[in-house]
Amino acid sequence: MIRFSPAHKGGLSLLDADAPSSPLSRASLLAVVSSHRVTDCDDVRAIDRSEKEERGRVMKKEELDYVLVPLGLAVMAGYHAWLLLRVRRRPATTVIGVNAINRRIWVRHIMEDPSGKHAVLAVQTIRNNIMASTLLASTAITLSSLIAVLMSSGGRDTSSGGGGGNGLLPGAPLVVGATGAPALSAKFFAILVCFLVAFLLNVQSIRYYSHASVLVNVPPRAHRRRAAVGYVTGVVNRGSYFWSLGARAFYFSCPVFLWLFGPIPMFVACVAMVCALYFLDVCDDWEKEEEEEDDQGRGAHGDDRSAGQRKDAEQQV
Repeated sequence: MIRFSPAHKGGLSLLDADAPSSPLSRASLLAVVSSHRVTDCDDVRAIDRSEKEERGRVMKKEELDYVLVPLGLAVMAGYHAWLLLRVRRRPATTVIGVNAINRRIWVRHIMEDPSGKHAVLAVQTIRNNIMASTLLASTAITLSSLIAVLMSSGGRDTSSGGGGGNGLLPGAPLVVGATGAPALSAKFFAILVCFLVAFLLNVQSIRYYSHASVLVNVPPRAHRRRAAVGYVTGVVNRGSYFWSLGARAFYFSCPVFLWLFGPIPMFVACVAMVCALYFLDVCDDWEKEEEEEDDQGRGAHGDDRSAGQRKDAEQQV
């Protein structure tokens, strides 16, 4: 009698052959061996097909990062480009422009006051701005250090093989997009860049405010230069502009942080932030009020003088 035993995966071995061999027994043996080979080939093809399907799904997920992330960045960049043009052309319709106009009027009022009774108020106001910039700069450099530590620890885990190639988000079952170690490093690096830029911008804001705290108390008649007031107002406005840019770097870090959970939350956050910033940046009340005053045609000398000052301040923004 003939008995068979598996010698290896997908193969058979002849244990004993006590009975004499016959054409029928040989044919049965060949049929059994052929069926096993066919089964093994089908298994290999199925494994290859499943691997290709898995790679295809991974590539489709990574394609979302290639499409949605640049699109979200383009939405943010396009909005700020539009805002810059609006501030330059119609400053009275934006919060940034209106604040710059009022700062210019405030500095002129402080410096041209012959009594000097507002000098302490001016220094205290600029000191408050310095404290706000210092707070944001300290927060930015602290978060940058934290992100750097997370990046270094994630890199060690990946290199040692304990992270499974997914770094600080093992498995990442809820992330639709790239979840490998290179993608995670790129995301953390983008967050780190946002905080470092915020730190540098707030440092520049502190620099300009420190200069303005001295210049604002210098009377214009002391050095006989008509451009003194304009120079000081420019320094104060630059300090405020750098502070605003530093705050927007913090805003920009929120969608980049959500990129850790996939490109879809990042893109949705970019669109939502642009909508929110539009309502925070646009201000039409100031321009409408000026148009109403111009239509009324007030003839008082004081009103004409203040209106002229506002027009000059708008042109100098």
